Amino acid sequence: MHLYAVCQPPIKLSRRRGSGSGSRRCRCLPVPIAVKMARLLSFHIAVISAVLFFLCTNFVCCNNGRRVGDSLESEFGGFSVPLEHSFEVDDIAKFRTRGALILKAGREPGVSLSQNQLSEEDRAKLKEVAAVDGLYRIRVPRVFLQSDRQTERQMEGHLTAFVRACAMVESHLSDVISLHTDVSGYLIGVSIVTLPGACRGTEVEDEVDLEVFNTTLSFVAPVNAPGPETAFFLERLEQETEKKGKNPQEQKSFFAKYWYLILGGAIFLMVSNSAQPPAGGGREQS
Repeated sequence: MHLYAVCQPPIKLSRRRGSGSGSRRCRCLPVPIAVKMARLLSFHIAVISAVLFFLCTNFVCCNNGRRVGDSLESEFGGFSVPLEHSFEVDDIAKFRTRGALILKAGREPGVSLSQNQLSEEDRAKLKEVAAVDGLYRIRVPRVFLQSDRQTERQMEGHLTAFVRACAMVESHLSDVISLHTDVSGYLIGVSIVTLPGACRGTEVEDEVDLEVFNTTLSFVAPVNAPGPETAFFLERLEQETEKKGKNPQEQKSFFAKYWYLILGGAIFLMVSNSAQPPAGGGREQS
């Protein structure tokens, strides 16, 4: 171990009377004092670094004023409703949470889907239900799919759909869930199909394939029927009226246009009838 003395910069000494020119001396500190100063400096640097790291972490991770424990509703600026499923061997529905529909803010329906993974027990149970040709059910509450109408949502019952459990297993949990709404954005129906949609008797040996849902979420909104072409009809009627106004002769009736022909024909018939001899033969006089 090598110990070195730490020297301060040269100090200029004041010139005293009777002495020569000023000289520079190098004052060296003892080795133990230098070691203590180095340790103290390292400690100060560590403390300052920790304080800066703490401040930066709080500033960056503040997440716009939301705490870590805030719900997904605050994260997406809307609210969430549960998506539940049921698959039982005895075909008696016992719904439990599969995930959540997270409704985003805005007039237009905006929904994302957050789902849980199937546990090992649920995977084995789903295969048992598929073996007895049971049903896989889902349900969602009746709500408005608009986050700005949260105060209007009333969970009055649920909407339910189902598929064969064997189709769910053979599709490796790949399904399409469609949400049907009315013109006001109120949820009025739900449907579910699998890809592929038929049971083909394919064995699914690896239960890992039944762990994560692969779901496509779609909306089915009512389409407004095309309205009557009133504007086009009125425009065409105005064009015809303007055209007739420019050509007043076209507005004359049939008799007004061909009165001379009708009159000539009537005169011809009258002359023809007067020129014919009377009907029946005459009697000769002796």
